[in-house]
Amino acid sequence: MTARIERPLSPHLQAYRFTLTMAMSIIHRITGIALYFGTLLLVWWLIAASSGPGAYSYVQAFTSSFIGRLIVLGYTWALLHHLLSGIRHFIWDLGYGFKPNERETLTWVALIGGILLTVLLWIAAYAIGGGR
Repeated sequence: MTARIERPLSPHLQAYRFTLTMAMSIIHRITGIALYFGTLLLVWWLIAASSGPGAYSYVQAFTSSFIGRLIVLGYTWALLHHLLSGIRHFIWDLGYGFKPNERETLTWVALIGGILLTVLLWIAAYAIGGGR
């Protein structure tokens, strides 16, 4: 019988102090998944638009409802948040932004920037579309 080799265990969430950067990493993955589902809504919209007024009216009715607008708002935020977090990861891939203050700044820019860009985009859309 051979002796069992004791190997170190990988660290897990209980071994780390929870940080904003960690939360943003988790949110980045969640928004990536949400984008798949939101893209199905976008595909539905495109197919309906190419199918004619009858099919398009169903999509229009859904996206004009409170739930529909909430979903589209969430999709918009997920898209912009995922974009900014992806840029943050790209900066890290280039070897920059690893000092604690730089890491925190990039994280806050992605978090606040995603929210701010979403709000600005929706304000612009309502201004251009007349609130419809």
